[in-house]
This record gives sequence, C-alpha cells and structure tokens, in this order.
Amino acid sequence: MLFADAAGAVFSVHSFLAVLEYVGVLACAISGLRISTAKHFDMFGAYVVGLVTAIGGGSLRDVMLGLPMFWMQQPGYLVCTFCAVVVVWAFGRRIVNENITWFVFDTIGLAMFTVLGVQKSLANGHAWWIAVVMGMITGAAGGVMRDVLVNDVPLVFRSELYATASMLGALAYCGAHSLDVDLRICAVAGGAVVVATRILAVKFKWALPKLTGRSQVRRFSHRHREKPTSPH
Repeated sequence: MLFADAAGAVFSVHSFLAVLEYVGVLACAISGLRISTAKHFDMFGAYVVGLVTAIGGGSLRDVMLGLPMFWMQQPGYLVCTFCAVVVVWAFGRRIVNENITWFVFDTIGLAMFTVLGVQKSLANGHAWWIAVVMGMITGAAGGVMRDVLVNDVPLVFRSELYATASMLGALAYCGAHSLDVDLRICAVAGGAVVVATRILAVKFKWALPKLTGRSQVRRFSHRHREKPTSPH
C-alpha cells in the first residue's frame, strides 16, 4: 500500500511537469507564430519559427547539461507546435492584431520553461546557481533565436524586463526548494514571480538602466580633437 501511494505521488509529479512542458511549448510556439504571421511568412516558415521558439531554449539547456534533448524523446512536442499553427491559422487575425495576446503567451512560455529549466537542473544534481542560469536559458533562449530568425532585436537586449523576470522566478523556485517545499509549490511560486514581474514591469515601465558608452565616446573624441598641440 505504501509503495502504491509513493508510485502515485511520483506519477502525479511527473504528470504535473509534463503538463507544464506542453503548456510552455504551446505558448512559446504561438508567440513565435504570431510574429511570423505579422512578418507574412508562409506556413512552413511560421512552423519553423514557432518550433525554434518552443524547443530552442530547452535544447540548449540539455546540450549544456549533457542530457538527451527533451523533444527527441517523443513526437508530442512537434505535434504540439503543429496544433499551435492550427490555432494561429484559425484565430490569426485576433492573435496578430492584439499585442496583449502575444504578451500573454510569451509570458506563460517564459514562466513555464524557466521553472522546467530549474527543476531539471536540480534533479540532475547541479548547484542552485547553475539551476538559475539554466532556468534563464530555457526560458529566454528560444525567444532570442526567434527574434534572430525574424530579423528583430532580441527582447532580452531591450529595456523591457524579460531575462530579469526569468532570473527572479528561478531564484524563487530555488528558495522554495531549499526549504524542502513540494515540487509543485516550487513551480507555482517560480512561475508566479515570472508572470508578476513581467506584468508589473510593463504596467509601471520598469527597466534596467541603459549604457551610455556611445555618447561618452563621442564626447571623448570631441575633446581629443579640440586639444591644442604643443609647438615643436
């Protein structure tokens, strides 16, 4: 009886993680497809961009951790991305025209994959700081690849808080994990921090300070040109 209860608990945790992964794949794929549709890509090009958005971060994480790539274990992730293509095709006009729709799916994908990146790293015996980095890579790297493919400046390089939200969510997960909290509660806490940070950052226009090296170089060059030379 005890063994059956333990097996049921493990199965429920695995099921919870599987749901998070598929939700993350679907959300990231839709965010990538939304941009592809706005760029007037054909369906194959849109599928490629959506797929890269969905699996890019997790693939990079698995390579760095020396693990088999998660999407090569079963075809469900490719099918999930195809389902996202169908959703965008059916509701494309609304998804393309509503920026809030893209924001919601992109934020959900960021939160889900941040949590999964941290969980997978900790489950394989890595330190918390490695788990935080892997969570950020899992959450944000797919979006970077997406933006490069569609010839946009990656979102993580803009003033909007994106990777920072992922980092805070990963730290929240690790903090809860250090207190021996149930894995599902850790995941909810980490994901909630990511979502809350993104929403508050957009609402109150929070941003990291920008570097001003370009103007400083210009001022230095101007002063250098105007400096009088000593007579020979």
